[in-house]
Amino acid sequence: MNILEFFGLFGGLALFLHGMQMMSSGLEAVAGNRMKSILERLTANRFMGILLGALITTAVQSSSATTVMVVGFVNAGIMNLNQAVWLIMGANVGKTTTGLLIALDVGALAPIVAFAGVFMMVFLKRPNLQHVGQLLAGLGILFIGMDMMSAAMEPLREVPAFVHMMATLSNPILGIAFGAVFTALIQSSAASVGILQTLADAGIVEFSGAVYVLFGQNIGTCITAVMASFGASRDAKRATCVHLLFNVIGTIIFTVLVIVFPLTELIESLVPGAMAQIAVMHVVFNLATTILLIPFGDSLARLATRILPNTTEDKREGDAGMRLAYLTPVNAGGKDGGLGVSAIVVDQLRNELHRMLEMARQNVDTSFKAVLYKDVKPLERVEQREQYIDFLNKEISRYISHLIAIETNERGSKVVSCLFAISGNIERIGDHADNLAGYTKMLVSQDIAFSKSALEEVRQMRDLSLRAVSALFSAEAGQQEWLTQVAQVEQKIDDMTASFRRDQLVRMRDGTCSDEACILYSELLTDFERIGDHVLNIAQELSKAQTTL
Repeated sequence: MNILEFFGLFGGLALFLHGMQMMSSGLEAVAGNRMKSILERLTANRFMGILLGALITTAVQSSSATTVMVVGFVNAGIMNLNQAVWLIMGANVGKTTTGLLIALDVGALAPIVAFAGVFMMVFLKRPNLQHVGQLLAGLGILFIGMDMMSAAMEPLREVPAFVHMMATLSNPILGIAFGAVFTALIQSSAASVGILQTLADAGIVEFSGAVYVLFGQNIGTCITAVMASFGASRDAKRATCVHLLFNVIGTIIFTVLVIVFPLTELIESLVPGAMAQIAVMHVVFNLATTILLIPFGDSLARLATRILPNTTEDKREGDAGMRLAYLTPVNAGGKDGGLGVSAIVVDQLRNELHRMLEMARQNVDTSFKAVLYKDVKPLERVEQREQYIDFLNKEISRYISHLIAIETNERGSKVVSCLFAISGNIERIGDHADNLAGYTKMLVSQDIAFSKSALEEVRQMRDLSLRAVSALFSAEAGQQEWLTQVAQVEQKIDDMTASFRRDQLVRMRDGTCSDEACILYSELLTDFERIGDHVLNIAQELSKAQTTL
């Protein structure tokens, strides 16, 4: 095998993986945001969930993309672990179509499919048609890459060392280990199965030994989901565990069957050609394992929960250890793409921002009360929440910056840009609440007192501020009528601020408030008005995001 053939092997693998990524991106751009609502409706039924998982995986030719998507949805709280089980089973069935297409020599049409896809991407103006073209181009490039790998591997049958190494894979343990490690390295079972088919077709590996490699490849494909779950919620990790359990159980069962019964001989006698034999075994493995485990889907979820039980840290809500509850930190294996990324990220960000806004609301409430009653005891908790809000704003901003840099879906980019602005405005509301806490400390330390009329105005400010912030939690958030109502509340805050400033001037002339009290009250009014401004900013960004979606 000369150096050019060696380069051809890696070039073919690169095209194969790039084609797969193009298909995922194309499908996500066409249906990513609709995918969420479809999944929510259909995964309640186990059979529909399995069918949907199989169809999605067939469309993108990647079970890894589907499984990463499922992990993301579980992490975002869009679906529960039991629903995820059915999609994962379907993904394992759907991934067998790549081997079938290779065995049927669909690659002969690959150049035509790739040309049609590129033509649509370059010459058609409608974005949806361009995305469909991206999907077709990816499919064509995938099979062109497979043909390149097949041609590059042909000379390997003349290399004694390689042939001898492949012969040792007839040992079940070695074969399974090799398949798992190789697939984990390239993070694509479709590519590794395709390579195995080309090796078998070239006569380098016998079918009786290839089956063990095939079983290991099913285990190795779990590595992508494992990486996607780093830093995710406990349930997201359990979804990955279910994926791993499915393939390990299937491997154990089929390894015993192949050793005890003449299963490989039966397939060889019924199916002509090494490529087709491996494709059929792949289908039998995943389909039979799925049928066998359907009655035990809920048991798989419970087993994953027992393997990964809740820790003390998981059970403590709002503890001192600050963390993201829904997003995967960028520096901990964050998801850079994959099917439905925009739909996943939007929901994860919304959930994270909801937590952040609730903390800001609590701080506004607590800080105004502290001013009213000159009570510094709750201010330590206010400070802790303020630090948490700053942490969430920093992490969310980092996540969105990273996402925008790699996001190719223009609509998805606009939505997350709106959410980026919302995060900054929530952080500013938290800052103004923190300012109120600072005024309380000054009132106590310098023994400053507000007049009764000023305290009544502070009470009205608190009520209206909470009404404004609480409106952002409304089920109608983002709708035009709702936005008008929020704008009216913000205008009322402005009018109230102007009215209270006039009342303050009257008190100053009458000498009913000290100079220090007047200064503090004036600063408090500014913070009150700014809270209203930031609430309106958030409402406007929510409305823009809703319109974009």
